[in-house]
Amino acid sequence: MKERSAENILEAGRWTKVTLWSIGVVLLLLTILGIYFSREPDIFWVNRPADAESTVVGVSTTDTLIRVAETLLDKQGGYLTNDKMPPSVFLDNIPSWELGVLNQVRDLGRVMRDDYSRSQSQSKEDSDIAAGSPQFFFNNNSWIFPASESEYRDGIESFIKYRQRLQSSDPDTQFYARADNLREWLSQVEKRLGSLTRRLGNSVASTRINDDLAGDASAEAAWPQPDTVNVRTGWFQVDNIFFEARGTAWALVHFFRAAEFDFAGVLADKNAEASVRQIIRELEASLEGLSSPMILNGGGYGLFANHSLVMANYLARANAAVINLRELLDQG
Repeated sequence: MKERSAENILEAGRWTKVTLWSIGVVLLLLTILGIYFSREPDIFWVNRPADAESTVVGVSTTDTLIRVAETLLDKQGGYLTNDKMPPSVFLDNIPSWELGVLNQVRDLGRVMRDDYSRSQSQSKEDSDIAAGSPQFFFNNNSWIFPASESEYRDGIESFIKYRQRLQSSDPDTQFYARADNLREWLSQVEKRLGSLTRRLGNSVASTRINDDLAGDASAEAAWPQPDTVNVRTGWFQVDNIFFEARGTAWALVHFFRAAEFDFAGVLADKNAEASVRQIIRELEASLEGLSSPMILNGGGYGLFANHSLVMANYLARANAAVINLRELLDQG
């Protein structure tokens, strides 16, 4: 009996070791996959035909929107926001990055539907863009019946059809590179960057003075407004906002490069090329590689860095250039 008991103890010890080693190997593999999935895609070069005379206005913008959306779905690890299995379910930085990219795809797709592809407010909208743009507004966290990816791929296919018709010189397919159309997109960019800058700055702020009704003596709100508003960003949300800003900047770098090509005449007429280059420079600077394994949230003059404030600085400078560009386009 004693020998059998000793054998049982040894056998149990062996299985315990096997189990622990198996768990360790699985955790190591999940960690490696998690690190691989958490890499941000590199910036790609925006396409434009080498022969300027054969360039079709609007192809660069449309092609770039398609490629940005495809990168969102096909990057290493694929689309992670709606994943329910490890290691993706434990990752939140790249899903936040994906949200930043997706918001820019949505904004540009909507402007293409309402402005770029229409000559005036009474004109007919393009059928493919009208079908594709709403697809990107589907719930970004749906994993089945239908999955978010399938809806977004349907949207991409519709924009591919529009690009093909645009390149084939179909007279019913148009892209109007006008100053007023570009201003419409810039106004969307301005709002996104302004919101992100404030949210990033809230990593160190605790309250702010309520200025929601400032500048209009007759302005009213639905409910009474407090004098101060609590805006402190939760510790677990700091990195999410930071990576949402990184995704926004990544997408905008490509969209502004495409705008340089398709709106070259408009920008030259307003002598605004330098403003676009400055926006791109600030956005590219915000995408520099991180030397820290985690997003630090030190005080403004503290011992440790505050990555949110650094990102806010770049986005604020880019937003100031966007505002200047929009003012240039407003001038006759």
